[in-house]
Amino acid sequence: MVFESVGSLAGGPWIYGVVTLSVLLDVFVPVLPSGVLVIAAGTAAAAGSGAATGQVPRGVPDLLALILCAATASVLGDLVAYRLAWRGGERLDRAIARSRRLTSAQERLGEALARGGGALVVLARFAPAGRSVVSFCAGAAHRRARDFVPWSALAGLSWAAYSVALGYYGAQWLGATWLATGVSLTALFGAGAAAGYFMRRRPAS
Repeated sequence: MVFESVGSLAGGPWIYGVVTLSVLLDVFVPVLPSGVLVIAAGTAAAAGSGAATGQVPRGVPDLLALILCAATASVLGDLVAYRLAWRGGERLDRAIARSRRLTSAQERLGEALARGGGALVVLARFAPAGRSVVSFCAGAAHRRARDFVPWSALAGLSWAAYSVALGYYGAQWLGATWLATGVSLTALFGAGAAAGYFMRRRPAS
């Protein structure tokens, strides 16, 4: 079966590098399918560990490695975008000022961080392009790193754990099939749509 062959490759070191690079770069190119790749890696790990057949899940350490790789890459990507925006100067400020969406996001983020709450950062990690908007806006507004980074870490870890779990348990419950992958991706996109909805509904004050 195709997924058994893919699962046998999940233990190779290349999968961690590919996941790390994809998640790191998608803050700059949001169309990169990093979420799809993380889910596929989780599904492959389940197939390779025998989870889909009810055997002892020997791939659990691999799952933890996938989560750590994805979460670490997510935080590093956020930090790079944050620092670039911090140094962007007047040119970036003008670009943000021309966009109502970016201006609104910057105001909401600033208020959320000022109140000591960064739930918006976590929520944005699941929304399409939300991670990019939040990271660049935090840097452009010169928000303190100590206010932004812990929430970025929580966001990255939550997103990574959710995505890997979708792939792994989808294969465990439905078998290592394309159906399992499709259901997992639907759940990921559903979470993104819900996050985007709540971000739009969140009052500015």
